[in-house]
Amino acid sequence: MNFLAHFHLAWPDDGLIAGALEGDYFKGPLRGELPVHIEQGVKLHRAIDAYTDSHPIVASLRAQFPEHLRRYAGIIIDISFDHYLTTYWAQFDSQSLQDFNHSIYHSLSKQEALLSTSSRTMIKRLKDYDILNAYHAWDAVPATASRVGERFKRGNPLHAVHDAIAPLRPQLKLAFLAFYPQLQNFCRTDSS
Repeated sequence: MNFLAHFHLAWPDDGLIAGALEGDYFKGPLRGELPVHIEQGVKLHRAIDAYTDSHPIVASLRAQFPEHLRRYAGIIIDISFDHYLTTYWAQFDSQSLQDFNHSIYHSLSKQEALLSTSSRTMIKRLKDYDILNAYHAWDAVPATASRVGERFKRGNPLHAVHDAIAPLRPQLKLAFLAFYPQLQNFCRTDSS
């Protein structure tokens, strides 16, 4: 899952929301270095990632990717799932996406001083570029994947993936619609 889904699954708890972001940056075992409420959010973030990565729907979807992209399929799936969450938002939440995102930015700002430098930098980027509202158009998926690929040391395997992943759009959509309710249920029951 990418930013929007992690925040949605953490909502409305401010600590879980902060931990949803910090979960991308805090590495290693949790030993109480973080405030308790943020540590719980990091645990939830990790549980979501583990559940997603091991789920049969996601595994089946990963296998449908072109061979040269399978190693990176998880990245593309996570980003595309944020696109489909944006697209089908009304099925999963009664408040508007814009109001939800505004609430997330506000929640993160309130807790910014408790977060790592990397998380604080990302909060600024999230707000400056309104990233949570940026996934309405499909083109945001390959563009974001390409930006993620720039972090790799041996070239960018996700540069220009648009044509390679475009045929998978129907499968990505169906997988998201089948999987996300199961993930919501997992977060409500099994991860607590």
